[in-house]
Amino acid sequence: MTSRRPLLARLLRLFALLLLSWLVLSWLVVLTLRFVPPLTSAVMMERQVGALLHGETGFRLQHRWVPWNQVSPYVPLAMVAGEDQKFPFHHGFDFDSIQDAMDAADEGRRLRGASTISQQTAKNLFLWNGRSFVRKGLEAYFTVLIELTWPKQRILEMYMNIAELGDGIYGVGAASDTFFHVPPSRLTPAQAARLAAVLPSPRRFHADRPTAYVQGRANWIQQQMAQLGGPGYLESNRLPRDTRRR
Repeated sequence: MTSRRPLLARLLRLFALLLLSWLVLSWLVVLTLRFVPPLTSAVMMERQVGALLHGETGFRLQHRWVPWNQVSPYVPLAMVAGEDQKFPFHHGFDFDSIQDAMDAADEGRRLRGASTISQQTAKNLFLWNGRSFVRKGLEAYFTVLIELTWPKQRILEMYMNIAELGDGIYGVGAASDTFFHVPPSRLTPAQAARLAAVLPSPRRFHADRPTAYVQGRANWIQQQMAQLGGPGYLESNRLPRDTRRR
């Protein structure tokens, strides 16, 4: 019995050390990405590996990082209008939407997404697709980290640069080139709304060939953009700026 206690204590100390090391390392990675654009993301790597495993020989991943000040202001506004209108105000989690989703599940209605832009950024950048409790727990952890470490503008800049906007097409840079053949700075409100409209299912829907559903959703997003007050919505709510590179 006595010999087991020192072994157990050593194992506990080792576990605590490993946990602390992981916490510090993960925060350092998040801190670095506050200043440096990522070369790739977890969902991009997952998609590329999946294409190789499934023999998709024609698959080509497209991604090009575009700084905030080189993107039309209608793009971040469209994403906020379509995905997370409380983005300027919350601290990573929309608890009202979470409660609504839980109520819908209890009543047997179709589940509604309750993830914020911050949560989706954390998932896209660091994690894998899926619905396990482990992944959701890690998503919450990284959401807290990025909300504590990055200004809101950086979170939105990251999101619009790594979100999947078509099959293998990641970020506004690649999407504007592929779908509209214009630089991101010249995207119109209608084009920005169509990019945001495909986000629920970017491999099924196409921003350049919208179905009736996608066009209807894009029209709704444009209405929301106007009702929010246009690009000034993000400015008027004092969206913290990332000014270090401007």
